[in-house]
Order: sequence, then C-alpha cells, then structure tokens
Amino acid sequence: MKDLFAVNHLPNKDLQPDYLFLDLPQFNQPENLNCVARFLDQHIANGKGSNICLKTFDEIWTYNDLYEKANQIAHVLINDLGLQPGNRVLLRSCNNPMMVACWFAVLKAGGIVVATMPLLRAKELKTLIECAEISHVICDSALADEINLVESTYLKSIAFYRNGSIEKLMQSKPKTFENFNNNANDVAIIGFTSGTTGNPKMTAHFHKDLLNICEAFPKYSLQPTEKDVFAGSPPIGFTFGLGGLVLFPMYFGSSSFLIEKPSPDVLLEVIQNHKVTICFTAPTAWRILTEKAKDYNLTSLRRCVSAGETLPLKIWEDWYNETGLKIIDGIGATEMLHIFISSNQENMKPGATGVAITGYEAKIVDENGNELPRETPGRLAVRGITGCKYLNRPEKQQEYVQNGWNITGDIFKQDTDGYFWFVARGDDMIISSGYNIAAIEVESVLLTHHEILECAVVGLPDKDRGMLVCANIVLKNKENASEEFAKNIQNWFKENAAPYKYPRVIHFLDKLPKTETGKIQRFKLK
Repeated sequence: MKDLFAVNHLPNKDLQPDYLFLDLPQFNQPENLNCVARFLDQHIANGKGSNICLKTFDEIWTYNDLYEKANQIAHVLINDLGLQPGNRVLLRSCNNPMMVACWFAVLKAGGIVVATMPLLRAKELKTLIECAEISHVICDSALADEINLVESTYLKSIAFYRNGSIEKLMQSKPKTFENFNNNANDVAIIGFTSGTTGNPKMTAHFHKDLLNICEAFPKYSLQPTEKDVFAGSPPIGFTFGLGGLVLFPMYFGSSSFLIEKPSPDVLLEVIQNHKVTICFTAPTAWRILTEKAKDYNLTSLRRCVSAGETLPLKIWEDWYNETGLKIIDGIGATEMLHIFISSNQENMKPGATGVAITGYEAKIVDENGNELPRETPGRLAVRGITGCKYLNRPEKQQEYVQNGWNITGDIFKQDTDGYFWFVARGDDMIISSGYNIAAIEVESVLLTHHEILECAVVGLPDKDRGMLVCANIVLKNKENASEEFAKNIQNWFKENAAPYKYPRVIHFLDKLPKTETGKIQRFKLK
C-alpha cells in the first residue's frame, strides 16, 4: 500500500507557481518515470558500467559498483526494513559513496529521500522526523550518537552503515532490482528550508524536477562531459551539494570526488592530485582558496561555481588574477531545487549574479507584484521548470508564490542589459559560510538557557564568513556578564544545536531596544 503523506500535503494546484518551458524537448519527461533510471541504470545499459563514478581518498566506485550496491540496499529497504512506497527515509551522513548509494536505493524502492546535514542534533532531527512523519532512518555509524537519542512514534526503523546492519543485510541480496514505477509528478525528495526548530518548511520536488535541473544550469554554465571530475564542499543534504556532486555528474556520466571534511587545504589537495575539473563551493571558501592557490597546481580546473550567498566582486577578481579562471556565480533556493540565475564563460559580468538561465525567467517586482524599471531594487520573482511546493503549509505557500511567480525573499536589481545584481536579503536570514541560519532558530535555542532572560539575534558583516551570528543577550543576573560566561553559552549552544548556528559574537545588554508596542528594533542592533 502506498503512503500518501506527500500526495495529500502538496499545495493545491491554484497555490502552485506557473510552470514554464516544460513543453521543450529537453524538459518534456515521460509520464511514468523513476529518475534513477536516467542517473544510474542507463549508464549500465549503455555499456558504461566500468567508468569511474565516485572516488574518495580510500575508495573508487565504478557506475556498476554504485548500481549494484543501490540495488542491494533497495532490497534491504523493502524486504528487511519494511519500506512502503511513499515512505520518507531520512539519510544522515557526510558526503561518501554509501550515502549516494542509499540515496538512489530509496528512490529505486519508491521511497522519498530526506537528506540531512551531519551537524544536526537530536532535537533538530526529531523536529524533522515529526514534521515529515519519517518512518525510516539510514545513518552513517560515525554519526549514531545523536540519532540514537531521538524518540518518535513515527520511526519504524533505524539502520546503520559503515560496519552496521546495512552491509550485513546487503550480502545476501541480489545485485539487480526492478525500479518502482513512479509517476513523473511523484515526490522524490523533501528538502527542509532553513528553519529546523518550531515548525520548519518542507519543500517537495518531483522525479521530473531532478532530471530537468540537469538540463538547465549544468548545460548553460558548465557543459559537462564524461571526462569531467566534480568536487566541492557543500553537503549532499543541501540541494546545492546534491546537484553539484551527485545529480549533475551522474546525469552526464562524469565522476565525483567526495570529501567528508572538505577544508580548503583538503579541497585544494583533491583538485591538484585528482585532476578536478569542476568545483562547487561558497564565496567564503573561494576567498581562502585564493590565498592558498599559489601552493597548488590547479591547472585541471575549467569551471568554478559559487552559490549559497552572493559572491563579492573582490573575491571574483582575486581568484581570476591568481588562476585566470572566472568564478560562475549563481542564485538558487531549496524551494526552486537549484540555481536559476547564473552566467557562463561567454556571458558574464563580474559582480553580477547573471541572467535567468535556460528554463527560467525572472523579474524585479514591487510589493504588489508590479514589474519595476531597470536599475530599481525590488523583490526577485522567478518561474520556470521548477517551483515552490511546500508540504502542509498553505499560508507559507501563499507568501512564496504570488500571481504564479516564486518570490525568493531576495532584493535584487536588473540592469539595462538584463543582468541581475544582488542588493540584500529581504528578511532576517543570516548567511554564514554558505549556511542559511534563521535568526529565530538561534533565539529559540538561546531562550532555553536557564540564565538568559531575553535575546535578539542579527547578522553582522564579516570579510571571512560573509556574516556572523551575533546574539544580543539580556541575562537574568546581569552581574554574570563576562567573556568567560559568553564562551560558556557558546559551548552550551553547540551541545544543544548544530554547531554552525552558534553565535560567534555575544553582546550582553541591560535591555533590548524596542518600540512602544514591544517589537525589538533589530536595525539598531545591526
């Protein structure tokens, strides 16, 4: 029996955005579609099974290796773990080949993937599980501690790989599997937007969406071939990382080098020693890579991609002067699945994000949805082959989708040549080293501390990270305010929430600035 959770919680058609360009041949997918057939099975059928698919410092997997392991895991999911079509499966892992095999196995078996970042803590994981009514978890045993703390009535199975039950169960399973017969409009993945406390937003994407984005950004900006080697720093739990390190390389039969802990030095070493040709990372990382680039041979690189936050012109210029390579900037969103405005080598303005790529159109609008004149800052609106589909959040769906357009929450302007230029975020989102951190998330955690009376969190500009999380705190006992106590709060925060969210700057205040109605005046704190 099929689990209809995702089907029943999709927004009504009248609340969904307009979808464009789907009649073009490259985006016109068949009605019956399991996207894994195109990403994986087709390469085997075409005799490419012996081609290298995934590499790490310790392993090399061919396409056939991945195909067989994904098939075996799909059998485990159904026969041993009781997966039903439509069940949500949470994947918890760093970037490694078994994570990718499990990702494909879930889709092969008819499940829905909910990939998460490895830094999330038990409380945050429980929130996701409860929100998506997740029944199954597959976790890297190296990350077992936090998931073992989660208790939920929705959970039926928690299985581990890397010396865990998954490998043992795989041993007796066939290496072939008949993919579940999905519809092109069946939900394949659920991505959680920035909020992981309270009631976070779940955005759904169909099987056809995963294929269609491969006909958009990579063809427009990268022109991949089977000879390309992809690498980068974003987690596969981000749709940025999913596209750049799994979907794009596998759609074109390329290979991907997966790094579990991608520090700048490690990433540079991988580029040099493994002849990486296409690299994905965030602007703050590109700045550090530029400082270290002279110590490495990076001549294999031909495409450099930046996303997650706006790319400062100076970083673009410094990298170009050091390497002769032009960084391709881009803006995407979890709601849109991947990048929709970008550039390519022949169509680029340094400092500009780019233009709407093939498959999308964009414009700048005012609060009423009216298009604004060129060079006038306003709200960015976009529509095309993908669009926002929040599950079970009609009120948020109506905020994001207006008059058929996706309103991203970003403030941009469009110049007379049609290029889009980033101006600011339209909300209190803090983007630090490529991570999206909602101020309210951090506040919600801090307010559980027994010594904190009030707090307000803002983002402060920072040349290294883009922004820093800054917590302005009013203590119950103001005499406790000290640098040492600030460090104690920071350490406590890391134990109770994902460490990347912790406030790197803490200011102790006697009171928070507020309006007469009691609303915190965040602009004063910024």
